[in-house]
Amino acid sequence: MPTKQKTARGKTLADLADRHHLYQLAVQCVEAEIDMVDATYKRIRGRRAKVLREDFCGTGNTSCEWVRRRKTNSAIGVDINAEVLRWGRRHNIAKLNAHQRGRIQLRQRDVLKSGDLQADIVLAMNFSYMLLKTRDQLRAYFAQVHKGLADDGIFMLDNYGGHDSWRTVKEKTKFKSDGFTYVWEHKKFNPITFAAICAIHFRFPDKSKIKNAFRYDWRMWTLPEIRETLLEAGFKNPTVYWEGTDAETGEGNDIFLPAEVGDDDPSWVVYISAEK
Repeated sequence: MPTKQKTARGKTLADLADRHHLYQLAVQCVEAEIDMVDATYKRIRGRRAKVLREDFCGTGNTSCEWVRRRKTNSAIGVDINAEVLRWGRRHNIAKLNAHQRGRIQLRQRDVLKSGDLQADIVLAMNFSYMLLKTRDQLRAYFAQVHKGLADDGIFMLDNYGGHDSWRTVKEKTKFKSDGFTYVWEHKKFNPITFAAICAIHFRFPDKSKIKNAFRYDWRMWTLPEIRETLLEAGFKNPTVYWEGTDAETGEGNDIFLPAEVGDDDPSWVVYISAEK
């Protein structure tokens, strides 16, 4: 809930803020994500995908970007949370034109029971599958994805790690033009079970804040575990895409390429693809 430090008008910036809108600004870059997904499918299959299923879709922001790309694209967003789906329909789908709206649907469904929703590509981004805490649950989810893919379908997800991700830490990013600071917090981490409690907070120039705007109770799955479980669920060629390094800055260059060896970075994010 917003911290109550009232201005003269009786409302703080936190009171006036929308946490879903802030999340999309701070966490998501759907244009770059769809660039990666689109290019990866074409590289592997030699053609463009048409139907995308976005699991754990939240506001459906990525699905909206998919239908904007081409008139032949359609998308299905799946999420169990009715409130966030309502927000997505009101604030994201409503901004699409009539033809685009006709090619997208948001479904309130459990992703573990969505194997009947067929697609060329299924996405599980923003580490959302980490809500599944046992190997059996993860395998069951991957099996549902496999069932829901076309015969030449591709599953894509992301993952993060590095030793900075396995300790309690706060990372702050200022979005000056948008008027807020994004705070990512690793609250707890258990090295025996790899259980993690994480949270997103937002802070504003008037010193107000939205604490625990989003809170996550996750199991941090490692790359070997994910690749092995994908194979157990029937997938082929689970491939990790590692980000390259800019020679001048020493930072990531936003170019992700297939890799079998990664750098021992303190914090990294990767994409993973698996083929049906």
